[in-house]
Amino acid sequence: MNSVLDTSLIPQQDREEAIRSALWESFVRVDVDHHRPARDISVRMGLGALGPIRICSAESTAVTVRRTGRLAGMDEESAVFVGLQMSGTSLVEQRGRQSLLRPENLAVYESTTPYTLRFDQAVDHHFLRIPREVLALPDRALRDVAAIPLGSGNPVARLAFRYFAELVVSEDIRGGVHAEAIVQPSVELLRAAMTSQLGASRAKRAALEASLGLRITQYIRMNLADPALSAAQIAAAHGISVRHLYTVLAQSGISLGDWIRSHRLAECRRELAGPGGRRRTIAGIARSWGFPDPAHFSKAFKRAYGISPRDWREHHHPRCSRHGSGRGPQTAD
Repeated sequence: MNSVLDTSLIPQQDREEAIRSALWESFVRVDVDHHRPARDISVRMGLGALGPIRICSAESTAVTVRRTGRLAGMDEESAVFVGLQMSGTSLVEQRGRQSLLRPENLAVYESTTPYTLRFDQAVDHHFLRIPREVLALPDRALRDVAAIPLGSGNPVARLAFRYFAELVVSEDIRGGVHAEAIVQPSVELLRAAMTSQLGASRAKRAALEASLGLRITQYIRMNLADPALSAAQIAAAHGISVRHLYTVLAQSGISLGDWIRSHRLAECRRELAGPGGRRRTIAGIARSWGFPDPAHFSKAFKRAYGISPRDWREHHHPRCSRHGSGRGPQTAD
């Protein structure tokens, strides 16, 4: 890679901005949500190029990447992105289509249309950005294959995955005297993988079922602050029975009540340590994330993190009573 970003070498307070700047300047403009405090963010990202093809290789803690309509409209160059799932799973969403990517799957999505990439566990992914005009495929073809896992059942896509996975890590090839000579064959292989998919049958029901678990957890994340969030509400939103909801979650080792509680606690922990941690009472923050009983919240927080919410906030926002005017915002807990 031409450049490497490693957050272990970057001060905690600068990590999120360093990641955003590297992506915006060298690859793509996206919003990045790390779902954790800056000190817990771990990212190693390599950036490079092969002729007109830009490359990003990333290993990271869990993250959600969103390409909003506003950001998509800021690019002067229309491009196609290719994602290679190296390990674990991820969820890709574009044009109302959601797909689960498994190891050795690749997926394509367009730069000019909003998309979301969710990595709930960790990121182990290679990304390529290819100018739309270089790929030279009809708009309809791109729409038909966007955000669809390519690989399983498609021998051309499997070949393309192995080829690009090797290309990304082979600096002697990308930086050698023959680099320009392999640009066009690389583009043609990707084009072949995409067009071969157009003739394949689509098991839409199976694809939806495969991504159901991730779609459910994504829905819960988006509605954590809803005090009425319940198994019945979640099941209804996905057109399934409550029994099937619990079956799907159990397959991923998830207990619904424990999962909701732990993620609500994590949001409270994040807010208490954040810039506005003293602008609201601890009880107010707890209520906003579904904990109406302050005593119950305090016990659950200490059981989860080994520290009371008051002490956690004090650690990140010590009071200034001994020094200075002490006229900063004060709240009663």
